[in-house]
Amino acid sequence: MITIASMSLSRQGSSTTDGPVYSIDCLVYRYDRLTVVLSRKSKYGLKALLALAKHAGRGPVLISELADRDAIPKKFLEAILLELKRHGVVQSKKGKGGGYFLRRKPAEITFGQVIRVLDGPLAAVPCVSQTAYMKCVECVDEQTCGVRLAMKEVRDATAEILDNTTLADVNARVARKHRASSGRRR
Repeated sequence: MITIASMSLSRQGSSTTDGPVYSIDCLVYRYDRLTVVLSRKSKYGLKALLALAKHAGRGPVLISELADRDAIPKKFLEAILLELKRHGVVQSKKGKGGGYFLRRKPAEITFGQVIRVLDGPLAAVPCVSQTAYMKCVECVDEQTCGVRLAMKEVRDATAEILDNTTLADVNARVARKHRASSGRRR
């Protein structure tokens, strides 16, 4: 049995007769991170940002347009865009002609940045995270742990790809795919 303790970031001391006591943050990281590779939150956020990147320099885009374009629940998208706004990824304009737009150029916003804002660390296990490191409770020797060694390689490869993939890169690849597929249909 696992007991949920206070909201602190670290494992709460010693074991009890009911088992170890973990903070809520630790539990969320441990049990939620491994079940989903890319959350809907990040997927929807990236889709909205790719649409904003396509529209860059042409003014704000309404949330309803973004939601309709990619079949994203509007209320969920509002919450996602607010979080991205708080982290300086997008800006909003109120009133007539208002909506959301990118705060920086599409070539300056990476998938890695967005996923970290919306989902947290890229690492599948906390002992290899660069932004939210935590020693695994059950680990005897971190330096010789085979799981840690393999997951560090996965984290490094994932970070290398996502941190070097910008909104502009992806939109350019999508445009090339569209041109190639429309050329085959002729």
